[in-house]
Amino acid sequence: DASVTSQFEQQVRVLAGLPLGATDLLVPVAMLNLLGDCWKTTELDWSEILTEPMAKLHLYGKREARPGRKMGHVNALGQTASDMVVRIAQRLGASH
Repeated sequence: DASVTSQFEQQVRVLAGLPLGATDLLVPVAMLNLLGDCWKTTELDWSEILTEPMAKLHLYGKREARPGRKMGHVNALGQTASDMVVRIAQRLGASH
């Protein structure tokens, strides 16, 4: 989300035998991992995170959440990565 070429595109390029793309950073970014610990009994409401215009939510579609299992991540883009981490963490709430 914050680089010229994404990890996904890089993987496709490798598999297709194409040259790698540029990895230049376009904007500061911080990634927050979303672990299964966040889920209690139901899917979380992601609308609060998505009110942040520079937040990119990536859920992996895993069926079962378990403590410590990576279920997705949020890329928080902004003027400084640390500021965005704080803003996204506040939107997630202290319990997540």
